[in-house]
Amino acid sequence: MAIETKTQGEVNVVKVTGKLALGPELDRFGATVNELLGHSHAKIVVDLEEVPTIDSSAIGMLVRSLTSAKQRGGAIRLLKPTKFVVQTLKMVGLLNLFPTHEDLAHAVASFRSPSDGNC
Repeated sequence: MAIETKTQGEVNVVKVTGKLALGPELDRFGATVNELLGHSHAKIVVDLEEVPTIDSSAIGMLVRSLTSAKQRGGAIRLLKPTKFVVQTLKMVGLLNLFPTHEDLAHAVASFRSPSDGNC
């Protein structure tokens, strides 16, 4: 699994490539997000376009990260989640927690707009 981060204005984009599941890779993802949150970067877009699968441990990590971001006045948006990721989040009843977007510009702009609607 690969993790890349970049900044778009006040928003940090974390691009994940590969399986997001229990193990050292998930720990690296969690450390990346926690580092951003620790530096007061609470507006995060997680790009899941190249994540074929996600397991319950990764879902738990996303929920914990979302909680931490909200406590710091931010949020987490999902960018281009794969069909499997969407179905998995829907199945466990958590899809509604994460606004999803199909376009990076919309995902970044959603932090400035009053609505949290999906694009």
